[in-house]
Amino acid sequence: MALQLGVLVLFALVAVAVFLVGDRLRPDTWRHSDDEASSTMVLDLVNMFFAAIVAFIVVILWQQYDNSHAHTVSEAKALVSVYEAANDLPMQDRTQIQGLVRDYTEQVVGSEWSVMSKDAKLSQDTQNTLDELRAAVSGLSTADPNVKDIQDKADSALDAVSDARYDRGMDAAYRLPTFLYVALWFGTGMLLLGTVFSGVVVTKRSTIMTGLFGVVIGAVILAVYQLDRPFAGGNMVSKDAFELALSRYEHIVSGGSSSILPR
Repeated sequence: MALQLGVLVLFALVAVAVFLVGDRLRPDTWRHSDDEASSTMVLDLVNMFFAAIVAFIVVILWQQYDNSHAHTVSEAKALVSVYEAANDLPMQDRTQIQGLVRDYTEQVVGSEWSVMSKDAKLSQDTQNTLDELRAAVSGLSTADPNVKDIQDKADSALDAVSDARYDRGMDAAYRLPTFLYVALWFGTGMLLLGTVFSGVVVTKRSTIMTGLFGVVIGAVILAVYQLDRPFAGGNMVSKDAFELALSRYEHIVSGGSSSILPR
């Protein structure tokens, strides 16, 4: 942080030095009778800086949201694949594996979703259920070639579940980099100080307009914080993919056809 502040101070000093030296070298015809032009230039620059920072942050957070949602869809679709594969197993193995798949899915949409929101991490209990599921698939008797094929399909799908779960854990812990928040609050401070440096006369009208200006800035800051952390805040990734998976399990048991999960 000290290095970053040092860079900012250095650039401020360089800007002032260029301004003062340039003032001695430029023709008199370039000079204005007051400093209104410089005030307008600085305010325009601050407005542009704030808008650029907000746009950059929103793009990053929205992309993170889309990625997080895609990871939940991938995980849910892989769970459905495991459940479908297990449907062709003997009764005892089918009941055990499909029961564990259902338990895992229900834990994800239940307790684990709350853990991701509150603690920004995954639930160990849900991980234990997934480990138990993998052990059950690995423990299948493969003397029958058909069972071996089913095991291979289930193992492949479980690999996809584990990969998507890992990504979901990373998504749950994601936070916007600190330097972007520093830039955002720096731009906010400069915008608010602009009302002072602009030299606007304090009247009832200007006070009301400044208050509305503050409301707009506050709404932008609030929106940024609501977008941060895809599994918490006001723009939380939905559970739709896992809820559709639970519905699909019932459809598979009743002899239904292809998956209805979103792509």
